[in-house]
Amino acid sequence: MSDIVVLVAHPQQEHSRVNRALMQGAARAAPGRVEVRDLYALYPDYLIDVGAEQAQLTAARLVVWQHPVHWYGMPPLMKLWLDEVFSFGWAYGPGGQALQGKDLWLATSTGGPESSYGPAGYNRHFFDAFLPPYEQTAALCGLRFLPPLVLHGAHAIDATALEAHA
Repeated sequence: MSDIVVLVAHPQQEHSRVNRALMQGAARAAPGRVEVRDLYALYPDYLIDVGAEQAQLTAARLVVWQHPVHWYGMPPLMKLWLDEVFSFGWAYGPGGQALQGKDLWLATSTGGPESSYGPAGYNRHFFDAFLPPYEQTAALCGLRFLPPLVLHGAHAIDATALEAHA
């Protein structure tokens, strides 16, 4: 088991050079200490092995959720993973102490440019306005929510900037 678990959720990973680059960067960052788990590759049938996922999280000190912003939140399999793995009595509620004191880091990307997030942009709100569900999930489970790593404009980023970001 690794002390850093990177959970990747991209419904069309084969079309995402950004998420592939981030996955590869995570795997290279700390060999032997990082476990990169591609949820769509592991669970194409959406049948999540809750015990295996909880075991990975129990051993980790840092949990990274890596996914593109999908309709202002997380992709469907990531949400299902959260619903099933962060279970009552394990992650929160009476006896739910398994994640207490660990760190949670969101590494995400948006298709639109940073300028699209704000009162004058087509998303109407600054990007931080979409983070409360992540922050509250972390708080409920006793996780420290770290400042997210956000890559805006994923569709238009050039190779040099992507390499630097990854």
